[in-house]
Amino acid sequence: MRSIRIAATLPLLAGALVLAAPGAQADAGAARDTLAGTKPLWATGAADQGSTANGSTVQARVYLAGRDAKGLAAYAKAVSDPSSASYGKYLTAKQAQERFGATKEQVAEVTAWLKASGLTVTGTTAHYISVSGDVAAAEKAFGTQLHNYTKGSHTYRAPSAAASVPASLDGAVLTVTGLDSAPHKATKQDQLPPPDAVFRNSGPFSSYYGSNVATTLPDAYGTKVPYAIKGYTGKQLRAAYGAGRATGKGVRVAITDAYASPTIAKDAAVYAAKHGDAPYAKGQLKQVLPKKYTKTEECGAAGWYGEETLDVEAVHAVAPQAGITYVGASSCYDDDLLDSLNKVVDKHLADIVSNSWGDIEANQTPELAAAYDQVFQLGAVEGIGFYFSSGDNGDNVASTGTKQVDTPANSAWVTAVGGTSLAVGKGDTYKWETGWGTLKANLSADGTSWTGFPGAYTSGAGGGTSKTVAQPFYQKGVVPNALATANGGVNRVVPDIAAVGDPNTGFLVGQTQTLPDGSQAYDEYRIGGTSLAAPVIAGVQALAQQTRGGAPLGFANPAIYARYGSPLYHDVTDKPTGTDLAVARVDFANSYDASEGLLTSVRSLGKDASLKAVRGYDDVTGVGSPAPGYVSSFRRH
Repeated sequence: MRSIRIAATLPLLAGALVLAAPGAQADAGAARDTLAGTKPLWATGAADQGSTANGSTVQARVYLAGRDAKGLAAYAKAVSDPSSASYGKYLTAKQAQERFGATKEQVAEVTAWLKASGLTVTGTTAHYISVSGDVAAAEKAFGTQLHNYTKGSHTYRAPSAAASVPASLDGAVLTVTGLDSAPHKATKQDQLPPPDAVFRNSGPFSSYYGSNVATTLPDAYGTKVPYAIKGYTGKQLRAAYGAGRATGKGVRVAITDAYASPTIAKDAAVYAAKHGDAPYAKGQLKQVLPKKYTKTEECGAAGWYGEETLDVEAVHAVAPQAGITYVGASSCYDDDLLDSLNKVVDKHLADIVSNSWGDIEANQTPELAAAYDQVFQLGAVEGIGFYFSSGDNGDNVASTGTKQVDTPANSAWVTAVGGTSLAVGKGDTYKWETGWGTLKANLSADGTSWTGFPGAYTSGAGGGTSKTVAQPFYQKGVVPNALATANGGVNRVVPDIAAVGDPNTGFLVGQTQTLPDGSQAYDEYRIGGTSLAAPVIAGVQALAQQTRGGAPLGFANPAIYARYGSPLYHDVTDKPTGTDLAVARVDFANSYDASEGLLTSVRSLGKDASLKAVRGYDDVTGVGSPAPGYVSSFRRH
């Protein structure tokens, strides 16, 4: 099972479910349906190390296709498209399950087949049946041999051919996960400092963009540059993105991450009081947590606390009266994160779901893509919209050597949120935004120049063209053809919309951290990443839903793209002032105090690897960021 990165993304495919197709014969006389995509791309002949020992244990999930998979995709599109007669005609969670979920007969038939194959059923939900057994039983059930394959410096188990299921099941199985043993997990955003050890920003700071110019430091791009801000707060973000008088009252936002911060309620309350946000009303902040946590060391559980803190405090800062329900996964692995998403959909815990985690598209597998897309489509028919951060490594070349997008932001059924560098000036006035992409150069030893200016690439908003997901209908006519066809086909381009993500123009958060003496105390620091952009956009969408009279926005991409090219968006470019831009930044060498010295650097803005923020739609900021008028444009007339 794959594990996930905070604030980036996971796996999906072409916006359509991967259904069983007639095909493979596993044994003589027994017709089988092939489960496309269940043999991973890395399981090549050259990497094959031979058969997996029969005594090895396999733990898998058999996902159920439901009674009308094609109908689910069609209805999800219809209720989300403002030009459709079915727009906004959402189903309840019960109605969605009755119309599209698996029948009792399908569950019984699949269960009987699995048991007859020698596998032990370890759990059954509305979405999947989990099983355990030895390799021989798994091979019998899924009609394929399991071999060991080298992948990088590791060896993992995988099917030697695509898995299949008996044709007699008549399409009841969507896919199976767990036949390969490579890690399938998400990671939190790379920009998150570890909250288990205190992280602090050194000054000098600007209180708003440009308020404190670094007059004693060398020029950058022919001029003195301002110090990085201390960290924006809710008042500044609400002004920048046109909140007006909307507060999100009556709307509930869900947040999914792994694990749960033990101090979130206290930290969120202290932060709101310190920075002028509305206090939390009784029941406004809720948590839905698993009975137990797993893989805490492997996933770095404490490192996810900062992610939850950022997400909760950012949503509340933008939409101070919106309800927030945090849904924690028991680990950072896909199966557990999928369980969290399913909880939101099955119980309709919220209409808006913010997700700040993911992985690179190269690590996605079609069978997991199918499972994720099914959740997103079920959410769409219920009026639930999912928002995923687009990633923090630009085109991913610097971090992986390959130009690619992140996932599940690449899904055609989610809103991918890109990042910007944001300048909010005196009096909370919006000045400009660039696409978030940072080059860093350190101050020379003699303090008279920036070494190697403009320096090396550090981070930036994820974006680009998917290699696996076909262009969704709402991007046609908006996304430039050169972007859509960059990988040969006509594909999905990421992101859809954007908000502040640059940690150099980031958000101030407050969190209980471990101090150098071992004690724990509340502290504050500036943070960024598309882990910030996603909850900011989720908060803006909560304001829009309130303005709409509380009626859900659902899967919002068709409505977002329908507003393209209007003054409702800031059209973000890399040089909004006509010149290159930069900020100066001073950091503690040890991340918490000056005892081991200070590190001074200049951070260039709007330099996102090969990605460019230009006029119109682009693969750094999508259609742009919300401008005044965006929230009120959802008001029903």
